[in-house]
Amino acid sequence: MKFVIQRVTEASVEVGGNTVGKIEKGYLVLIGVGQTDTRAEADKLIKKMIGLRIFPDENGKTNLSLKDVNGALLLVSQFTLYANCVKGNRPSFVEAGDPKTAEELYEYIISECKKVVPVVETGVFGAKMEVRLCNDGPFTILLES
Repeated sequence: MKFVIQRVTEASVEVGGNTVGKIEKGYLVLIGVGQTDTRAEADKLIKKMIGLRIFPDENGKTNLSLKDVNGALLLVSQFTLYANCVKGNRPSFVEAGDPKTAEELYEYIISECKKVVPVVETGVFGAKMEVRLCNDGPFTILLES
């Protein structure tokens, strides 16, 4: 499982010209699910993500968590995080989880995040999406199980 966490001042997702998810200060999280990923792995990454202290405090040090700044989450599924580009120029996605299992884990991640974060917005699993963000920093972290 892979989470690409981007600290943002704002982010949004559109599907077919309609905004389906939009946040202000918080994290845009691109979520990739692999073939063997489990809920236990998702739980570990969720806990780590929520606990990250990557927002600046009054002294400018990255010392505050999402909760400390009343931040929001925008969770977007992205199977292309499992692209394997070792051979040739066309990526292989054989390491990505099958769509049914990946969607179940994505929905699980959303439901678990909603238990601890007041504002959780999402993209649409499997849809062609347009993602917009203002990366604050820029600040991007990759978490992997």
